[in-house]
Amino acid sequence: MMTYLRCWSVLLAVLLGTPSLSFAQSVGLPAPRLLTTNPMGAKIGSQVEVTISGEHIEDADELTFSDRRITAARKLNAAGQPEPNKYVVSIAADCPVGIHEARVMTRLGISSSRAFSVGTLDEAVQTKANTTLATAMELKINSICNATMTQRAVDHYVLEATKGQRIIVDCATRGIDSKLAAVVIIADAAGRDLLVERRGGALDFTVPADGKYVIKVHELTFKGGQAYYYRLAVSELPVGAPIVRLPSTKPVNSFSWPPQGLKEQAELAESEPNNDRTKAQKISLPCDIAGSFFPAADVDVFEFEAKKGDVWWVEVASERFGLPTDPSILVQHVARTGDTNNEKLTDVAEFSDIPSPVKLSSNGYAYDGPPYNAGSADILGKLEIKEDGLHRLQLSDLFGGTRNDPKNIYRLVIRKAAPDFAVVAWAMHMELRNGDRNAVSKPLALRGGATMALEVVAIRRDGFDGDIDLAMEGLPEGVTASGLKIPAGQSRGLMLVTANQNAPRAVGSATFFGRATIDGAVATRPCRLASFAWPITDSWGEIPSPRLMADVPVSVSGLEFAPLSLATPTKEVLTVVAGEKLTIPLNHTRRSEFSGGTLQLKTMGAGFDRAPQFDVSLTAEGSEAVLDTAALKAAPGDYLIAFYGGAVAKYRHQPEAIAVAEEAHKKAMQELVALDAELKKLTEAAAAATPDVKPEAAKAVEAATAKQKAATASVAAAAEKIKQATAAAQPRDIVDIVVSEPIKIRVNPAEKK
Repeated sequence: MMTYLRCWSVLLAVLLGTPSLSFAQSVGLPAPRLLTTNPMGAKIGSQVEVTISGEHIEDADELTFSDRRITAARKLNAAGQPEPNKYVVSIAADCPVGIHEARVMTRLGISSSRAFSVGTLDEAVQTKANTTLATAMELKINSICNATMTQRAVDHYVLEATKGQRIIVDCATRGIDSKLAAVVIIADAAGRDLLVERRGGALDFTVPADGKYVIKVHELTFKGGQAYYYRLAVSELPVGAPIVRLPSTKPVNSFSWPPQGLKEQAELAESEPNNDRTKAQKISLPCDIAGSFFPAADVDVFEFEAKKGDVWWVEVASERFGLPTDPSILVQHVARTGDTNNEKLTDVAEFSDIPSPVKLSSNGYAYDGPPYNAGSADILGKLEIKEDGLHRLQLSDLFGGTRNDPKNIYRLVIRKAAPDFAVVAWAMHMELRNGDRNAVSKPLALRGGATMALEVVAIRRDGFDGDIDLAMEGLPEGVTASGLKIPAGQSRGLMLVTANQNAPRAVGSATFFGRATIDGAVATRPCRLASFAWPITDSWGEIPSPRLMADVPVSVSGLEFAPLSLATPTKEVLTVVAGEKLTIPLNHTRRSEFSGGTLQLKTMGAGFDRAPQFDVSLTAEGSEAVLDTAALKAAPGDYLIAFYGGAVAKYRHQPEAIAVAEEAHKKAMQELVALDAELKKLTEAAAAATPDVKPEAAKAVEAATAKQKAATASVAAAAEKIKQATAAAQPRDIVDIVVSEPIKIRVNPAEKK
């Protein structure tokens, strides 16, 4: 009989500057990932049955949402037992319209999320194939259909409309985490195309005559399957009313918008025509203007008076709204002599992109940097006025030459300096040639004894250059968080989240924020989490889809444990005199075997991140790290650091399941032995029975034989479960990130001689 074994995990290191590991190994410990919900949304005040699918969620119990006004209960069968992967979801009447996060709690902790939409229209679900005109699904106006695309096919819908109606057809795909690139067509009753949308826009259709009309949906390259789902909305709008698109997730770079204190609506609207100097729109600074890059090749021209020495900050948001735009600004000083047509133009400033605050991966898949872009094609820059007088600002979309879409809007803000910052975070990645395909969609699901590192990146606004401290609150029992601050003048910090080995199974909704002192006042700003919508299994053929999360859930497995924990023997602050060496003892808590005997560690944390990497033994009970404050030029002060490095652990999936299966097999065998004995006894009794009781004895033998047959089948099934559990628990090499618990250091000033 095998003894109960606690299942561990394997956390490997971000391999910044270290050799790549073998591609024969898997990357990233198993993590629960919710991949689909069907339907993908529901109406306010309704109740709906939801079916889920995912990875490592076979033991999922709770289905939770980022808004507590959405609740779920397991669907029960006729015997009162939960049906696998099915839930009854209730949406309260006061639940806000929009995108919410759906997740499941598993033995490995909380899963990654899937977008769940809440709206006001009636909802329907595609229940059978509708890939021909003859099998078209009837769809009512002012309703939404939740559907999954059939591979190499076109889905058909039919609706009744009357002449003059304005019908809006909107298909949500990428904005609800789908892999579908939808082509949506409105056709007549015979299926002849009338209006087509291939770029993700909404169709605005005025009905030419009473009758039936067909909506056709297909994937751009005719892909299909479970991951290619969509929500198709058909609604009626009055003529001239603005189109409100279906709710959508936010791109990663939208975390830096809006500036603190900005009004929801702009104070001024762009006034067309303002496309050249003769029709320039007159404005005064400061200003807040809403406009659009319309029509195609639109150049919006604004003129204002300014004085020499004035300093203004210019910000444009457009791409951060999730739009396919690339704003560009040219500011010129205008000197006129006599005739207004006689102008001398002097370039003052040119603004384009907001650069990423940290180096990006060059292939988009964690090759040599993070695969998340915190920068933007939008604008944030400093405008210094060099001469008194008239200035002309020209705003255009570098992608707008052939685009004729009034929905490509922008917001232009010109203000005096308002120093501030915005922060975003994501799970630390490994640098691998083919990309760290697992970590990019990693949930904050902690194994006991594990420390998970989040990279935190800041966009600094209007000249703010100070320290940004990082904090996380509202954590589950047994979990702590330590922020490695973003130092003054820098843009990257780290958040370390640690689960105590004995932390119980739990999940909590954390509050994550950055804090800084600006102009003598403390400013606290929320930190958003970013994740890929899907784990990337094929980095050669799939484009990543990173987005922002709506919340910050943190969970503890309570059942699995980190393969290795590194920590100092004491939680006390370690002290060293500036210019001297600090020796840091590390305890190794090993719960796994490893491939290789050495773990190469690097140091993270401002002031010590340039320390040379060093090796520790994977078979030893402890090690020492030596930091030379003289070589690092560490100034007196308090520091928080951690060590991290690369290892390949021999992960065993749920080995305790073997013992459970063996115990079940033992009980089944005991029952079979007992039934064998009973059957033998009844058979002998039947053979010796008198004629008057022989029929009754034969019936008893028949019943016992049936029980023995069922027990034999149970023994065989239990033996198969042992086989499956044993196969699943076979050690396999998995690469992941090992991060030590945070270490506090105080560098004291050297004594003056």
